[in-house]
Amino acid sequence: MNVSMSTYCYYPLIQSGELSQLGTIKRAKALGFDAVEIQNLYHPDDISDEAYAEQVRNTAEECGIPLSGFTFDADLLNAFGGDTQKEVERIKHMLDLAAILGVSYIRHDCTVGPSVKERQYRGFSHYLPTLADACREITEYGQSLGIRTMIENHGFFCQDSTRVEQLVNTVAHPNFGLLTDIGNFLCADEAPEIAVGRVAPYAFYAHAKDFHVKSPSGQNPGEGFFQSRNGTFLRGAIIGHGDVPVRHCLAALKRAGFDGTIAIEFEGLEHPDVALPIGLKNLKTYWSEA
Repeated sequence: MNVSMSTYCYYPLIQSGELSQLGTIKRAKALGFDAVEIQNLYHPDDISDEAYAEQVRNTAEECGIPLSGFTFDADLLNAFGGDTQKEVERIKHMLDLAAILGVSYIRHDCTVGPSVKERQYRGFSHYLPTLADACREITEYGQSLGIRTMIENHGFFCQDSTRVEQLVNTVAHPNFGLLTDIGNFLCADEAPEIAVGRVAPYAFYAHAKDFHVKSPSGQNPGEGFFQSRNGTFLRGAIIGHGDVPVRHCLAALKRAGFDGTIAIEFEGLEHPDVALPIGLKNLKTYWSEA
């Protein structure tokens, strides 16, 4: 098992200009991670995506740390005014950038789903063929580049373990699987240990994430918290400090034969320089104990 660090851990600092995305690669090396996961591409307007992807790859090579994957935003139902094929072509371009980065795994988002008004009496099963056809076309292109493609339990509409399992089995392509985020199931109000056990056989890659959880029947905890689909209050936590049964989830992955990359995706209020060393140590300990 390799432990990677998602550059998303430093997203607030990247957004404020305090740290560049290239700087996060150097930070991951200094903190002792095995690899770095690139989340989107954040670069000045005066440089192309292709040139920046080369910079990212070169920086990682200079630091002596591999890039474990590339994750980026997408929406197969809503982007380009609902033109799924245009979004598929854009994602293929992102795969071209992944090839420049030299990664073997990418995760594109699936969809946040249609609005309730648009949905009317049409549920997930209505949209499943469209999503599956798009994911299959994307992964076939990825396979031609030597890149495995994944969706994640992310975005509420396609977040439940039963839904992502159904999508993988409908796509039914050996190059397509799941990035299983052990914390994100809470956003869909699922017990992580049960949900991870269900989807672990489909996992190509995993995210380690922890959350502080507070009941929706209590008072609003305030800044730093967001709400799950059912209204539960969630706030990002240091791995091991929150309420996600991390070791239990890791054990479920182990039982399914998973021994790939687990990337820490920290999104709490603590400074990442403080949170990540604690989370890295805890994650390694829990994996050895699982």
